[in-house]
Amino acid sequence: MRLNDILAPRAVRHLPKISSKKRLFCELADVAADVHGLDRASAFEALQDRESLGPTGVGDGVALPHARLSGLDRVRGVFFRLDAPLDFDAVDRRPVDVIFALFAPEGAGVAHLKALALVSRTLRDGALLAKLRANGDAPLLYTLLTEAQTSEAA
Repeated sequence: MRLNDILAPRAVRHLPKISSKKRLFCELADVAADVHGLDRASAFEALQDRESLGPTGVGDGVALPHARLSGLDRVRGVFFRLDAPLDFDAVDRRPVDVIFALFAPEGAGVAHLKALALVSRTLRDGALLAKLRANGDAPLLYTLLTEAQTSEAA
């Protein structure tokens, strides 16, 4: 699995500010609906339900919200880079500014876990995070994400 298998260029956004975690989940659901054809309300509710089990802020300003939904054929992703970090109850208590959301089919146990591992591994790269944080152009953010994985595989 590669990032460009789950992340479409149109699903990458640079946003100046999000006012709350709930608003973030609304925006993620909107993009997932527009780009991947997901039901907005179901995507939002699934993200909220998963987050109620425990925060998905993994540290170093990164959050990996994820949810399982019926009607999906494969794992899909949405990436946001925020100018103003958002309080997210992350494990290290730092606000987040890099968000990679995953939406997986209900029965995609291994595929969902592989996608989470791939995104987590990619976003643990400090040099990549610095480049993502230094850029606000969505096509460039997409390129940085997908090329980072390609160079790791080489």
